[in-house]
Amino acid sequence: MNYGSEALQFGDLRVPRGGGPHPAAIVIHGGFWRNRYGLDYITPVCEAFAEAGIATWNIEYRRIGDPGGGWPGTFNDVAAAAAHLKSIAVEYRLDLDRIITVGHSAGGHLALWLASETHWISAAVGLAPVADLRRAWELQLSNTVVAQFLGGSPEEVPDRYSFASPLERLPLGKPQRLLHGTADPSVPFEISERYIRAAQSAGDDAQLITLQDAGHFELVDPRTKEFERVRAAVMDLINTQR
Repeated sequence: MNYGSEALQFGDLRVPRGGGPHPAAIVIHGGFWRNRYGLDYITPVCEAFAEAGIATWNIEYRRIGDPGGGWPGTFNDVAAAAAHLKSIAVEYRLDLDRIITVGHSAGGHLALWLASETHWISAAVGLAPVADLRRAWELQLSNTVVAQFLGGSPEEVPDRYSFASPLERLPLGKPQRLLHGTADPSVPFEISERYIRAAQSAGDDAQLITLQDAGHFELVDPRTKEFERVRAAVMDLINTQR
């Protein structure tokens, strides 16, 4: 389903059986914002959520390497995808009072950012999210990908970091659950620790669910014990929005 006129402005909508209205998750894949990664790898997560009674809107978006991707096109696409879901909520029997974002890795960054930007989204779940872009730049994650994504360093484009980094947009004013493996080789666990401390200090309902010895991809594999923790966190957030 297209949410815009560009080739990469589309998403995969799954609606559970039954009459609804259904809660829904806007699901955002990762890949350090680069176009070599797409939404296919997170499809099993969407299937598992749909089986649990949650509609999913698995969105694609322009990334680094795509015309118009990176700054600001990636943000524009994610916001447009959310607006499209709202526009089709009645047709597909979606409950606009129970819409959350769920994102993995760089998609976790976008999930938190989108929740901060969109008032009708009620909560956010970050799975090993890049929740602090300044710290990610300092750590030079993935060959300093944050500078590629935003078009410069924090010193060169400070306003972009302030706009784009979830940590700098706190408080979000809505519940946030971050799940992160302590052995994650891609996005260090410390980023989620820093973010949650800042979110709680700002007064947000924010919790970090520590996945001991887990890496980066167990969180998006429905066959793992880590994903059971993910599903439980999502269901808990959905149920508290009733």
